Amino acid sequence: MLSKTKVEEALIEIENASGKGLLLESNGLRNVQILGKEVVVDVVCDSPVLHQKKKFEVSIIQAIHARIDVKLQIKINLIIESTEAPSVQQIKGKPIPGVEHIIAIASGKGGVGKSTVTANMAVTLSKMGFKVAILDADIYGPSIPLMMDLVSDRPGGIEIDGVRKMEPVESYGVKVMSIGFFAGTDQAVVWRGPMATKALNQMISETFWGDLDFLLIDLPPGTGDIHLSIVQALPITGAIVVSTPQAIALADARKGAGMFQMDAIKIPVLGIIENMSYFTPEDLPENKYYLFGKQGAKDLANEIKVPFLGELPIIQTIREAGDVGRPAALQSDGPVPLAFENIIQNTMLSLSKRVEDLPPSEAVRITTMAGCNARKREI
Repeated sequence: MLSKTKVEEALIEIENASGKGLLLESNGLRNVQILGKEVVVDVVCDSPVLHQKKKFEVSIIQAIHARIDVKLQIKINLIIESTEAPSVQQIKGKPIPGVEHIIAIASGKGGVGKSTVTANMAVTLSKMGFKVAILDADIYGPSIPLMMDLVSDRPGGIEIDGVRKMEPVESYGVKVMSIGFFAGTDQAVVWRGPMATKALNQMISETFWGDLDFLLIDLPPGTGDIHLSIVQALPITGAIVVSTPQAIALADARKGAGMFQMDAIKIPVLGIIENMSYFTPEDLPENKYYLFGKQGAKDLANEIKVPFLGELPIIQTIREAGDVGRPAALQSDGPVPLAFENIIQNTMLSLSKRVEDLPPSEAVRITTMAGCNARKREI
């Protein structure tokens, strides 16, 4: 007697249309209907190629006729489900050999002190014994060379395995690479997005960084071409967002954090730093004046459920130290070094939790047809 079981037994040796695996083992037989002398089968076809579909249909018909009854009428409904990704051009990122952790430091808004925070975090990490470098990714407004007293310096050259590479400039134990080394102090970088992206990728791929515990990337304000270039070029361990407590700055900081948290990017936000939190006059050290609002960045961190890494006061010496190229965190005592040491400690706690609890870092693939997807990268 004709039954669904007999049809399944007849198709037990049928391969998938692509030739990869058996139809029944891959759950490709979705439905069987028996209507008198007619058999209707719904099967998954894992290849869109016409000749493979035809061969697949013929093999099903021949198997049922041979094993059950040659007089049966057979109708086949194909369900096209390709198991292979669409063939599109993809830009794939590569990890930097020898670099342990890559941390992007971002801000949705300009003027909140992101580069100052980057420079001071780098020298604080170096003081603690870590191997650190800064990639100044602000193509249009590079300020790291000035803050690290490297305005007149230029990268050297080194040959690695027969390939000529650029060697970063070093200051205060921190390696630095910036577009500012290649443009005069009075020369504006007037480039369209693709050209800026190309320059950034060259700095990443053609620089010999050596062994590093941390590569800090000083990103420009906003969420544009440079940010996408970075996340598609490198497996970022995590991102830090810098903001002042002012509402208008927080609105952009929220967008900056949101960019990293997008489903297409999924880079963990290690935390938020509040810069210019309050002003304390030198002659009134117990007084705090909240010029831009109070605890705005801390409230934002709680709202979007990311760690709050610490606050930095408005102190004249921070600005003066940055202007003369000697980051304030290098001072032997005072509130500034202590504030940055506290931020680094909180960053380390957040980083440890990120490494322990979250999946490996991902370098984002930007595809020309299908937007963003991601590929796992072991950190």
